[in-house]
Amino acid sequence: MSRLDWHRPEVVMPQDKRRIALTISYDGTKWHGWQVQDNAESVEGEIEKVLSSVTGEDVFLQGSGRTDSGVHALGQVAHFDTSSEIPADKFSIILNTKLPSSIRVLSSWEPESVFHARFTAMAREYRYLIKAFSDMLPFDSGRITPLRALPDVSRLNSYASLLVGTHDFSTFCSSKDMCESKVRDIYESEWTLEKDNYGFPLLRYKVVGNAFLYRQVRSMVGTMLDSALMGETGDDFKARLESKDRTKALKTAPSDGLYLYRISYDENEYLWFEEEYNGR
Repeated sequence: MSRLDWHRPEVVMPQDKRRIALTISYDGTKWHGWQVQDNAESVEGEIEKVLSSVTGEDVFLQGSGRTDSGVHALGQVAHFDTSSEIPADKFSIILNTKLPSSIRVLSSWEPESVFHARFTAMAREYRYLIKAFSDMLPFDSGRITPLRALPDVSRLNSYASLLVGTHDFSTFCSSKDMCESKVRDIYESEWTLEKDNYGFPLLRYKVVGNAFLYRQVRSMVGTMLDSALMGETGDDFKARLESKDRTKALKTAPSDGLYLYRISYDENEYLWFEEEYNGR
């Protein structure tokens, strides 16, 4: 898909306020997702509450995207507009003294050019972590998904490679997704078998795309895992993808192993994709 077809709204920077950007990491275990909710605690709501108390203003955060209840982040990005004169790099220090330990602001800065946490993002990277149930440690609970046994990585990659490119991802889209178009670009999609910090086998899935549908990553992961356990071929998985039929997806993977890993604002990082795939 050409970037010209993304149809993003024009970003207008505030004239009478400063725009401050934040890179945020959080353990999503206790939070009911990123987005503010009326009847539940959210990451966005907690940060807004602290920022409002610090600046004396009503502060509204705009994140690069939403994460569900139980999903974690290593590199969520958000911005807010403020009249406060607090130096941009001090916000991270101040916030980390007031936020709960499950939320950390890794950096804060004032963008030098047009910036919007969501609409100027060029790529989003997610990672999903899995271990065999027998190798799970006490502190893995809620942060890594356990399976009875790890599937064959080469079989998983025979599926994952088919996701790279421009596709209609209706098969892996939740019925709650309100996007008119289900077409998305996937730049990277790969499974690797690694070791955790204590030497136990850790299965990791990395996927990078321009944007993702509601629960798309969890649906792709769950379907690949189940497909591998059933011994399906790459052609079988391709048929599921190309059916554009939600009923052809298998299980949706749990939220506990999913991490919003990184947001890229570099226009050149995945420019090769448009040239190689020619907008297809």
